Amino acid sequence: MAGARGKAAVAAVEVESVSGSTYPAPFAAAVRARTKRRLGDVFGLTNFGVNLVEVPPGTLSSQRHWHTRQDEFVYVLEGELVLVTDAGEQVLTPGMAAGFPAGAADGHHLVNRTNAPAVYLEVGDRTAGDEVDYPDIDMLLRRDGDGRARFVRKDGTPYD
Repeated sequence: MAGARGKAAVAAVEVESVSGSTYPAPFAAAVRARTKRRLGDVFGLTNFGVNLVEVPPGTLSSQRHWHTRQDEFVYVLEGELVLVTDAGEQVLTPGMAAGFPAGAADGHHLVNRTNAPAVYLEVGDRTAGDEVDYPDIDMLLRRDGDGRARFVRKDGTPYD
């Protein structure tokens, strides 16, 4: 399948940039300035997603999380990010990669603590039935019977 405007390849800057996240308040504020270019979607990829993510200074890549069925991989292209996991913190710089296997209950996210933007490539599979746990906050991402994702509290009550 061809990408944007029928091309087999596109410049990433041609792909629409989307800011923020679908997190419920108040969890969305920490990632409001983050932008993603959903590169995989441009080509109709269905088995895995590829995002070009920019994290401005003082911004999180996401709330700290882990997936039940989805593998994740990140590769830093520009800037400096701090990877936060249960094991602690590690500084990532251009050329460094990190991977997070499905089902490993080790929450992770990236934090930009510098004065310059950071950019990374994010790759994740799209395994059906994946759910996401956010260990530091009262939030889970669950799938409805039709596969639609929704955020709920850990007691199962939905966010409005």
